[in-house]
Amino acid sequence: MNLYEVIQKRRSIRKYKQQPIPPDVLSRIGDAVRLAPSACNLQPLKFLVISSKEKKKSLKGIIQDWALEAPLLVVALGNKELAWRRDSESVHQIDVAIAVEHLVLAATAEGLGSCWILAYDRKALSDALNISKEWEPVAVVPVGYPAHNLPATSKKEIPEIFEII
Repeated sequence: MNLYEVIQKRRSIRKYKQQPIPPDVLSRIGDAVRLAPSACNLQPLKFLVISSKEKKKSLKGIIQDWALEAPLLVVALGNKELAWRRDSESVHQIDVAIAVEHLVLAATAEGLGSCWILAYDRKALSDALNISKEWEPVAVVPVGYPAHNLPATSKKEIPEIFEII
């Protein structure tokens, strides 16, 4: 599958098969995350990959229940102190977002599904996972084999979002 096919095939998956993800697949996805660009190559990010059922149970009420059913739950963290700054503000969230997109596209290329999640209590998540204060949860991404195929969603036409001036 080429890059454009991967981009067209990616969907936000909310139901997963209980099929384990082979270590070599996970390693390739990790490499895609590792290779993501970041401002000044500072790489102010860390990804926690949760596979333990007990650890996922500890997140009940913090993350949506459907996400906890995925074989893996990836918590993407950013460190604002390590990141480059623009106008005195850290760009760690942008650096992490780029790496998360590498993750979801690599997962799609491997036949896996994923879904960006931003709706969760960051403090409760940090407390439940014992995340140190310098690391901020930026996104949570369940990853697994999709339980069903989803049709493409409608998107705006190119002229509505892409203007050559």
